Order: sequence, then structure tokens, then C-alpha cells
Amino acid sequence: MNWLDNARNHWKNRGDKRPPFAIEPKKGQRSVWDFPRPPIIEKVNKPILVKDHDHIIADSKNALAVLETASPPTYYIPKSDVNMSRLLLIPRKTSFCEWKGKAIYYALRTNPHQSIAWSYPKPFPEFTLLKDLIAFYPQDLQCFVDGNLVKAQNSKFYAGWITPDVVGPFKGEPGTEGW
Repeated sequence: MNWLDNARNHWKNRGDKRPPFAIEPKKGQRSVWDFPRPPIIEKVNKPILVKDHDHIIADSKNALAVLETASPPTYYIPKSDVNMSRLLLIPRKTSFCEWKGKAIYYALRTNPHQSIAWSYPKPFPEFTLLKDLIAFYPQDLQCFVDGNLVKAQNSKFYAGWITPDVVGPFKGEPGTEGW
């Protein structure tokens, strides 16, 4: 088995069975424990807005969401709906996802040392729909789904957007790394 297979196979939770500690969703809600692993991509039919104080960074009705076990959705927005003049590519900063591939990172031009977004310029074949889309960390921005202010996932690494229609508990708290 190669390193990629090892990375993909180490996850014990795969969305096929909710653990006993999972919150039961109410009508109109979804449990992140029903999201699969490997993750899936879902078309978003709601407006997505990303702001830095009074500045609109992204405004889209063409976003995609990645749904993965234990994490709130991560929203990916087409570059055509992002004000790229406000962003700056962070040279040499990358990371690797065993599902999506190599990521590159962006900062706000006003704060060039802090990552606020990322993209997969050459994603793995299963995730080619994410090519040239940008995802944003809600921790330091104001992000909205259908007019609702998003709550950030409790993590500096994970960037799920918590909205009233998803329930957890969510990956990101100390001790949840293996979820």
C-alpha cells in the first residue's frame, strides 16, 4: 500500500454510522456525521458572501461545498466571483490533502502574512470541480450563507462554516484530530 492509500485509510469515521455522541439533527438540519469520507462536492443554491470589515472579498451564487465526515461544509467560490485584487498569493506556502491534493494559500493584501484562503490549482481527478475555486477561513473574515453569519470551526487548520442547518460535534476541538 502506498503513502496516499495509507493517508486515506487511517480514518475510522466514514459517515456510514453516527457515533453515540453525535447530535441528532432536527427538521431542516443535517448531521456532519452523515457526511461521507472520502468527501463529496455539493452544488450550493444559496448566496455566499465573504467580507473583510466593509470590503466585499467574494459574492457568489455559484459556490460548491465539500462535505466530509465530522466537519461543517467548506465553501469553494469561483475566482470570477472573488475580488482577487484584495488577495495576495503567499509564496512557498502549501499543504497537502489526501483527498484533494496540493493547496496554495492567499492572504489579504493588507495582512500579507496571515492565510485567509486557499485553492487547489491541480486537484486530484476526483476533485477537478475545485480547480481554480477559492475557499476562505471564516475565523478572521465575515462569511455569510444565505444571509446568515457563519460561525467558524474551532480550529486554525480546519475551515468549515457552521450554519444553523448543520449539527456536530465538529472536528477541530482538542482530541478530535482522528475523527
